[in-house]
Amino acid sequence: MKLPLSLGALSGANLLLLFLFQALVLVTVGPGVETDALFAGMALPQLVLAVISGSLMHVLVPYLAGEEENRVEQDTWGIFIVVGVAFGFLSATLYIFAPFWVPWIVPGFSHAGKTLTVLLTRIQLIGVSFTALTGVLWAVYHARQQFLWAEFSPLLANLLGLGCLIWALPRFGITAVAWILVLRTVLQLTLLLPGLPVFRKPNWRNPNLMTIWRRIKPLLLGSAYYKTDLVVDRFLSSMTPAGGLSLLYLAQQLYGAANEIINKAIAAPMVPLLAGQAKSGDWTQFHGTYRNRLLWMVFLTGGSYVVLFLGGKYFLKILIGHGGVSEHNIAQLQSIIICLGGVFIGGALGQILSSAFYAMTDTVTPTKIGAVVFTLGIALKFIGFFLMGILGIAIGSSLYYLLAAAALYFSLEMKLKNLEGSA
Repeated sequence: MKLPLSLGALSGANLLLLFLFQALVLVTVGPGVETDALFAGMALPQLVLAVISGSLMHVLVPYLAGEEENRVEQDTWGIFIVVGVAFGFLSATLYIFAPFWVPWIVPGFSHAGKTLTVLLTRIQLIGVSFTALTGVLWAVYHARQQFLWAEFSPLLANLLGLGCLIWALPRFGITAVAWILVLRTVLQLTLLLPGLPVFRKPNWRNPNLMTIWRRIKPLLLGSAYYKTDLVVDRFLSSMTPAGGLSLLYLAQQLYGAANEIINKAIAAPMVPLLAGQAKSGDWTQFHGTYRNRLLWMVFLTGGSYVVLFLGGKYFLKILIGHGGVSEHNIAQLQSIIICLGGVFIGGALGQILSSAFYAMTDTVTPTKIGAVVFTLGIALKFIGFFLMGILGIAIGSSLYYLLAAAALYFSLEMKLKNLEGSA
């Protein structure tokens, strides 16, 4: 229990800083056009982070865990170089054409709002390649089961970022926030660089790299599709009154932070363990390990949601009920949080279930399920938006996550029963 508790504490402190960072922006500036533009501009960098870091973690950790150091060194450098070049090119291309594609993400913004969103998006695109490289290093640390530094380094970066925000936001305004986000990403990558193994010239004909690519390709393609729910949410919420996008984003970040804490404490340490059991063909033990963690998730998320449902409004008043945040903003945010409950519970359960698939080196099944359910989720969000506005988007999101978790559960149970029967 010591490692899960330590990881949970570190992750909790780290994500609390992230939430305070965003809350301070809302309190100082107030929910409106500027904060909407900032959070809309975060959509693509966050999409890259969700796709690349998640894909690399789920593929590289089981692949590298327990392998010889020489193989780890060579393969890691090959992946590091490929990811750096690919995402450097991607971010440069998106930066150049930002004035053309960004306005399509936020159709409800005014001309001034769209112009500001382009500027803030371009600044944050500078950090995309650094974010992708950080995902590679996270995977290396987790494969070596060096979880603590992987969680402590972003804590240091976030502390510096928060300090810079307190000083810079009143002086330089909303653009300072975007630059600080880039600075924070660069610092986090720098702190993780010691995790890179001794340099070995990559062998580009190495079949190991092709094996990694075959495993990661369906995950990248699928998650690049169904992780675009970030963009769908910005698209729809841009057509709500000013400030609505910011409040929806903050509510999502609150649950995202809670999910990440539980994931780092329970799901992440489970992956190397499940990968070892899968490699040895011990499917009964594998089944028991994943079910045990799944039950933990049910109790933790269910209990936390009840606490938020009953006392969330008082918590929000204490945390952000100051400055530019009004009583009406607090009430609206509390309603959004309640409607997003399924995202919290379904997302946490989905982490355990999908991690079990990845530990079996099966990246295809969860990707297919995610893509199919996401397609349904888009429809649910659009229907919800036209019926109930911002709250309808939240309800549609909840239904999507709960359906995805249910589909993953039944699919995994069927697969494990077949494997146990043939063992």
